[in-house]
Amino acid sequence: MTIDNAQVATFAAGCFWGVEHIFLKQWPIKEDKGILKTAVGYTGGKENATNPDYKTVCTGSTDHAEALQIEFDPSKVTYDELVEYFYRTHDPTRVNRQGGDTGTQYRSAIFYHTPEQESIARRVTEEVQKKHFDPIGKKIVTSIEPVRQWWNAEEYHQEYLFKNPSGYQCPTHKLHW
Repeated sequence: MTIDNAQVATFAAGCFWGVEHIFLKQWPIKEDKGILKTAVGYTGGKENATNPDYKTVCTGSTDHAEALQIEFDPSKVTYDELVEYFYRTHDPTRVNRQGGDTGTQYRSAIFYHTPEQESIARRVTEEVQKKHFDPIGKKIVTSIEPVRQWWNAEEYHQEYLFKNPSGYQCPTHKLHW
């Protein structure tokens, strides 16, 4: 389903299988709660690292992140809500790491599409830092940067954990609060 006022959000929070899975469990497309469609893919790397594939991204040579792109209906779920949920579902205090997964492809990043998204991402990050991480003495290291070129991951990665329920899921992809 596509709507006229749909917006796009792009997040990286470790292995894209788990990121997509946890967002779609919260906002199932078929329940019309606001997420219209998702895709996992690669973004945020070197400009000359075009048309990357999973194997190449995993070498670390492209600097691309495994990321989730969400098309959403802002009248049903706001960008603020998506950003806060992004923080709830991984460890944003680890540089290039989620659980046992390490490398630039597993970094925590918000890729904004508009100046308004950038402003919201920065505000929500500050709020989450003060409320959830200052009390435990940790610092959010999530990068907030403009979205660049996007490449969809190979088809077998799309909705992977729905197709393979016993597949690998990073242990940090859970609700932390």
